[in-house]
Amino acid sequence: MTKKRALISVSDKNGIVDFARELVELGFEIVSTGGTKKALAEAEVPVIGISEVTNFPEILEGRVKTLHPNIHGGLLAKVGEEGHRQQLEEHGITPIELVCVNLYPFQQTISKEDVSVEDAIENIDIGGPAMLRASAKNHEYITVVVDPVDYRTVLEEYKQNGRTEATTRRKLAAKVFRHTAAYDSLIAEYMTNLAGEENPEKLTVTYELKQSLRYGENPHQKASFYRKPLGSSFSIANAQQLHGKELSYNNINDADAALQIVKEFSEPAAVAIKHMNPCGVGTGNTVYDAFLKAFEADPVSIFGGIIALNREVDGETAGKLYELFLEIIIAPSFSEEALEILTGKKNLRLLTVPFNHEDKKEMKLTTIEGGLLAQDFDTYGLEQATVSVATKREPTEEEWDALKLGWKIVKHVKSNAIVVAGKDATIGIGAGQMNRVGAAKIALEQAGKKAEGAALASDAFFPMDDTVEAAAKAGITAIIQPGGSVRDKDSIKKADEYGIAMVFTGVRHFKH
Repeated sequence: MTKKRALISVSDKNGIVDFARELVELGFEIVSTGGTKKALAEAEVPVIGISEVTNFPEILEGRVKTLHPNIHGGLLAKVGEEGHRQQLEEHGITPIELVCVNLYPFQQTISKEDVSVEDAIENIDIGGPAMLRASAKNHEYITVVVDPVDYRTVLEEYKQNGRTEATTRRKLAAKVFRHTAAYDSLIAEYMTNLAGEENPEKLTVTYELKQSLRYGENPHQKASFYRKPLGSSFSIANAQQLHGKELSYNNINDADAALQIVKEFSEPAAVAIKHMNPCGVGTGNTVYDAFLKAFEADPVSIFGGIIALNREVDGETAGKLYELFLEIIIAPSFSEEALEILTGKKNLRLLTVPFNHEDKKEMKLTTIEGGLLAQDFDTYGLEQATVSVATKREPTEEEWDALKLGWKIVKHVKSNAIVVAGKDATIGIGAGQMNRVGAAKIALEQAGKKAEGAALASDAFFPMDDTVEAAAKAGITAIIQPGGSVRDKDSIKKADEYGIAMVFTGVRHFKH
């Protein structure tokens, strides 16, 4: 049997010895480098060193070993063409039929907290991507494997047919180009951040498939869930699901919205979300108190909603949660008693997220047809704003507490947005309206009599005094808004007429 040649050089050595041994049994001779060669030799798999093929030693601490015509000629030759075969023979180059390569662990290296720039750069693979790309380009003749999950398929096809199917080679080649593109994308992101570039002329991003979804926003839409490598661990993308049905597209969006709001609080807090808008937010001395306030804020809309809590769910809180129809509960952890109670509902999804981890600075990406918008996440807080009291009367201490709560929440409500709040809970929320007074009317109607003595927060300035008028008639005593309208004086005058304390922040919080 004529020997076929396989080139194997892997960082991930999972399953590689068995794979190589079976290739030898199928008539392959194995060429390998460095650590892979050592691992195969120690396992008594016959192996040829790369230097025996190139007739040149590995140099520059291993930086140069496979970049040689005796390797790349064997990878790029169209062995089905006479001219290419003649050139191989003329130069003494053996064609390579199978390539198994995976790359230096750049992602694992830069994920270490104490990684140095030197270590990161040394883990940028050069020869590996070159071999993979050459082999994938020449997939008509070469089987190229980058993922251990594909070892078995390749072996089975060789056993059955004497080589791999053309469709398999093309799929493996496509996987290679995805792999090298993702690898280069991580390097590009790292180097861009290292260089301090804020608006690079090209934005390269990569995401890894976390799960295929049954459908998207609606059953007729296909969807998948991807996770950013080395992204924030304090995220739904890195949540652990303890119980319940598989997450849906809408679940994931709503869960993310809930988590972003509950992150705003250091004290025990509970957030109820429906269709990516909060329907109730509460704070308290305990997570149970916080949840009761969030529930009482809107006991109707919470039905079928999502709850996020920033403290462990205990048995008492779980008992109350069990009474409701909920899609998801998110928390740092669940007590054993809470799990025993809540897992009694087969479909209820329970997620944990590491609240003790800090967010990594990331860009918020929004796709449009044919393009992509990128911006910072809106993490601007009231403590960063230049706050001023625009009216004659200043807020009381209790009103300040309510204003601060309303301002935290209105940032996360779809514009135009109005939030009516007390010192420790929302009372009414108006979201996504085409005009501001319309959003105010919804929030105030929901608040009802509870609006008396409460605070009102707006995500943007008042273009007219009609919102102040509506707030005053409902009993609102304090307002917080960005200010900045050419007609601010009208709103200030109206607030003074009703004795309302109005605070300007200078900061707008649109959310589309």
